Amino acid sequence: MIERKTLDMPLLSLGMMSVLVAQFLSALADNAILIAAIAIVKSQGLPNLVPLLQESFVLPFILLAPFVGQIADGFPKGRVMLVGNLIKLSGAIAMVAGVNPLTAYGLIGIGAAMYSPAKYGILAQMFGPALLVRANGMMEGSTIVAILLGVILGGWLADHSLHWAFVGVMSAYGLAVVANLFIPRLPAENAGAHFHPWRLIKQFMTSLAVLFKNPDSRFSLLGTSVFWGSGTTLRLMLFAWVPAALLITDNQTPANLMGAVSIGIVLGAVGAGLWISLDNVNRALLGGLLLGPFILALAFIHDLGIAYALMVAIGICGGSFVVPLNALLQARGHETIGAGNALAVQNFAENIAMMLFVGGYSMATAAGVSVTASVTVFGLVMLMVIGSLTKLRFERRKNEEGN
Repeated sequence: MIERKTLDMPLLSLGMMSVLVAQFLSALADNAILIAAIAIVKSQGLPNLVPLLQESFVLPFILLAPFVGQIADGFPKGRVMLVGNLIKLSGAIAMVAGVNPLTAYGLIGIGAAMYSPAKYGILAQMFGPALLVRANGMMEGSTIVAILLGVILGGWLADHSLHWAFVGVMSAYGLAVVANLFIPRLPAENAGAHFHPWRLIKQFMTSLAVLFKNPDSRFSLLGTSVFWGSGTTLRLMLFAWVPAALLITDNQTPANLMGAVSIGIVLGAVGAGLWISLDNVNRALLGGLLLGPFILALAFIHDLGIAYALMVAIGICGGSFVVPLNALLQARGHETIGAGNALAVQNFAENIAMMLFVGGYSMATAAGVSVTASVTVFGLVMLMVIGSLTKLRFERRKNEEGN
């Protein structure tokens, strides 16, 4: 293993607060502009484009995966985050200027693809293993609160004034850029990084192989990929499920339900920080196993109050599942290939899962499958996939104890 140093900074340092503020503002804008973009394509009479918006966002994560990790490790991560936010801002400006929403949201995806490995990778430089799960919990909490406010504000503004929605989005991205300037200029993890495309692709494939050979990082990659693939699909499903099950046709209600999931994830992230560490990370599987049954229950609900409660429960399970797995991957990546490269591999795996999940839902919708049937199949798939992951994890543990 490569010996990599951490600064062991305190959790409430100026550097950490700057990272959290920048992440909060950037994530708020990311989610508000998604709701605004959905409102645009719906107003154009093209609701079938809603899943394609998500696909246009995640495609850059897949195509740029071999390069963004090397960029995150080859330069100070705070500055990489700054450039990523500037690219997001340019995508928002393009959407305001009338550029096709798929193209503009894809540009925001490019900025996000660059931003993501840097924002999480910087935590592994700032904190040692003792504080890494807590730091991740704070980052995840900041992100989820931003998602909550972003989707609620985006839904409200999309129903009232798209102009002010975009003013808010651009302001949030601009303030995130300012916050990035206060992040300490930490040394690059791999200052001698090269940027030859073919070499980077080969190096990325090597990093992918290294992480998948390690049982802990493989477990984390598979688990977080399933979680984000399912979460992204559920978010889009709500825009079809709410009119069908609750007979409500505005943008605000599905956005509010997305916000309820976000509240649950914050609660789950806090609980994970208190109850789960890298030493007992298998506890996270309990939350993952409950996701499938809760999603299945959605197919039988026609009451808005019960729907809110169920969304919060889904979020709690998701937060307690994904936060420890993120910390586990960062720790193993920091020890081996660099946290930035590890996060780039994670983004690659997660966004392939998103494309597969969303693509499957999009095909089901195009084939005329009802949203209730889609939710039912979705819940069953989640139950089987995470159940299989749990079985493999405990079989490995049993074998290790036997040896």
